[in-house]
Amino acid sequence: MDFVEDLRWRGLIEEATPGLEEALAEGPLTGYVGFDPTAPSLHAGSLLPVLALARLQRAGHRPIAVVGGGTGMVGDPSGKSQERQLLSAAAIAENVAGLRAQLGRFLDFDDPRTGALLVDNAEWLGPLGLMEFLRDVGKHFTVNAMTARESVKRRLASEEGISFTEFSYMLLQAYDYLVLHDRHGCTLQMGGSDQWGNILSGIDLIRRLRGAKAHGLVSPLVTDAAGRKFGKTEAGAVWLDPERTSPYHFYQFWLNVADADAARYLRYFTFLDRGRIAEIEADFARAPEERLAQRVLAEEVTRMTHGADGLARAERVTDFLFGKEVAELRADDLAAGLADAPTTEIPRDELAAGLPAVDLLVRAGVEGSKGAARRLVASGGAYLNGRRLEDGTTVGPDDALDGTLLVLRKGKKTYRLVRVAG
Repeated sequence: MDFVEDLRWRGLIEEATPGLEEALAEGPLTGYVGFDPTAPSLHAGSLLPVLALARLQRAGHRPIAVVGGGTGMVGDPSGKSQERQLLSAAAIAENVAGLRAQLGRFLDFDDPRTGALLVDNAEWLGPLGLMEFLRDVGKHFTVNAMTARESVKRRLASEEGISFTEFSYMLLQAYDYLVLHDRHGCTLQMGGSDQWGNILSGIDLIRRLRGAKAHGLVSPLVTDAAGRKFGKTEAGAVWLDPERTSPYHFYQFWLNVADADAARYLRYFTFLDRGRIAEIEADFARAPEERLAQRVLAEEVTRMTHGADGLARAERVTDFLFGKEVAELRADDLAAGLADAPTTEIPRDELAAGLPAVDLLVRAGVEGSKGAARRLVASGGAYLNGRRLEDGTTVGPDDALDGTLLVLRKGKKTYRLVRVAG
């Protein structure tokens, strides 16, 4: 299946310029996607354009990832109801470095024929003089056409309006496309559907200044079945950085998508082919309670983002929290999975002498008295690190995961953490 046909089957084409399929068929071309460095990490919503580049590369073409160190200082008004807070140059540089590292997980930068390129548009926008820009680029854009863009019209109609800074963003993005066309022969820009107007501006600039034909392709903006913006939870954005969103919580995000979204997200966010996804959809339709589509989705995306080790860690924590005994659990993974559980600290010296489990249950707040704790142990409802506590058990430092963490559970779902201090 070729690149466009694959995207069409996956439901990932909202708009595309005429002649794109013919251009792709003529031989390898170069395409790009831009990423705004508003944070030091990409998020789940960024996966769609990242995977668009990866799919382009797998189809035999060269991808370019453009990190917007220059345009990030201006801010894209597309899809925004108010102006972004501008970041400092130092903050943008830090964010650019974070995005560079993450993009390397999805793209092959070493292939001699289709190896991906990673560029920062600050390289050419930074030295660009205002008079030069107005003369060579600005004169090719009419204010009439710029104010006709949907994103600009919405902001002009709002109370806040739009600043000249943001109004000029589409010219900068068009210039990016021109520079990439000149330097790397780039003839395709991709993005979300909110970028269609900006992409057309770049195509028009290349036509005017170089007499060349360039193309654009945009995907639909992803929402869930209820129409909510994709990639957000009650806790905030789902990040690709494991320090911001742990592999466990990342895995859980995909595992918990609604039934109505699962099959669609398999097409959007994995490389599974049509036959395999059809099998999963059929099995899912027969037994939706087994949540096969969600399990495969969570496995595929977590492995792709955090590697086999990150997936294994997420699955071990998930198994543990569902009452299974699991070996090789890491304290930091489990603490991330139980981030909302109340936590108590106990000095290592105090544990060294052996602390009765009943006393530990009271200290950690699992029960309010020793009598209640004894009854809980006797009934078989108290667990330490997934194992049922027995009458007379004492707990020492060696029982702690990685020597630092004890996990107490009452019944099936009530957890308390004990951190070993010192």
